[in-house]
Amino acid sequence: MTIEAVYLETHNWGKAAKFFQALGFELDFATDHNSGLLRNGDGPYVFVAEVPESQPTGMKIVLKGKEFTPGDPVEVVSPFEDTHFGTREMTVRDPDGREWILQAGS
Repeated sequence: MTIEAVYLETHNWGKAAKFFQALGFELDFATDHNSGLLRNGDGPYVFVAEVPESQPTGMKIVLKGKEFTPGDPVEVVSPFEDTHFGTREMTVRDPDGREWILQAGS
């Protein structure tokens, strides 16, 4: 598996996008619901999604590899399923409670 992306939640999409652009990232696309993807070269991308002020923000690492069924001690939060943006993803929890997004590559 390789690091594909960082998934970042924010309370202000515009400020977050400007922050990453100031670091040299370029906006690849923005959605009509306050989220978007930013790239800096050929490395992992950053996907930023705005969440309501009442919800805490978080950050997850997206790992890309082949689809598989994990065994112990991996806790599956959600199994591989198709996303609305054309990938297959699974969420797992590590022993310290962090969630990781696994994206199936072709």
